[in-house]
Amino acid sequence: MKKILTITCHKVYNHGATIQQIALLDYLKSLGYDAKTINYTPDYLQIHYNLWLVSPKYSNNFLLKTAYLFLKMPLRIIGLQRKKKFDLFEKKHLSMLKCKYFSNEHLKNNLPYADAYICGSDQIWNAIFENGKDPAFYLNFVPISKLKISYAPSFATDFIEKSQEQFVLENVSRIDHVSVREKSGLKILESIGVQNAVQVLDPVFLLPADYWENKFVKPIDGNYIFVYDFDENLQIKAMAQELSKKHDLKIFTINERIKYADKSYEFDAPDTFLSLVKNAQYVLTNSFHAVAFSLIFNKKFYVFNRSEAINTRMRDLLESVDLLEILWNRNKDNDIDKINFNYQKINNLLDEKIKFSKNFLTNALKDI
Repeated sequence: MKKILTITCHKVYNHGATIQQIALLDYLKSLGYDAKTINYTPDYLQIHYNLWLVSPKYSNNFLLKTAYLFLKMPLRIIGLQRKKKFDLFEKKHLSMLKCKYFSNEHLKNNLPYADAYICGSDQIWNAIFENGKDPAFYLNFVPISKLKISYAPSFATDFIEKSQEQFVLENVSRIDHVSVREKSGLKILESIGVQNAVQVLDPVFLLPADYWENKFVKPIDGNYIFVYDFDENLQIKAMAQELSKKHDLKIFTINERIKYADKSYEFDAPDTFLSLVKNAQYVLTNSFHAVAFSLIFNKKFYVFNRSEAINTRMRDLLESVDLLEILWNRNKDNDIDKINFNYQKINNLLDEKIKFSKNFLTNALKDI
């Protein structure tokens, strides 16, 4: 059995990041490969889970250091509770190498064996964050002689800084088969001279709805609106409260900062996230993977822009299924009940893109 290793932003304790990782591995296994993810844990991805970490500007003053920890500790303890649930979920569902790797050089000098290496998916090439500047996420540690594939990595933005262009060009040019998740990612690569890249879907689309339902979805009591909001967005709040009043629905969330929600599942693992999307009457979100699973589960949903410059991900996905009308815009009537969710048309468009995405992987892996 041929062996494939993947690398993505690992143990970041985000529902979408975890689920897309499982999706790619499980799809590769369905093709008959021995697929595992590399346990890559650079310091910059793990530092947030250090209870006693203090900002350098406060570390030399005992009183400021104590005050800083006093303010930060409650949220960090909450974060660790959530981390424990995610760790248990990953232990059960994620095939991962036991050995930990901490840098590109560490991987290069101790290369784990595989017949092919895949980087992706999700925001591994987003240079707003450190991972987008890390050569490991471009398979830099893999020798030229080994098969290298990028599957649906995301830059998450419409452009990259000039200072990043040469770095991206040099590293992506080493990859044998290049795909990205967004149309905007294709434009970035073309602008710096990378040719023959293609656009594919996020790996969660490689598996059918009944895979997710049978493996992860559980009942959620009550009729509700599911709010997945990273930014405490006032437009999401207004729409959620209006729909709640109009249709006599509760508001559920997985973000403890959404204080207007009737119930929060902030400590729960990704199976609860999937269940909340599947069982909701409405989904209101600024999360890419909440959008993805709203499509997979054929839900009524509405999409809002993030405060960060990473909205290209959701915009491109909605455009690809002719659903830009559900992207919130202050200059239009944002009434979800007036939207015609024609899922026969949407599913047909998705099926074409799923077929193309699967063919990309199948053809790339013929080179093993």
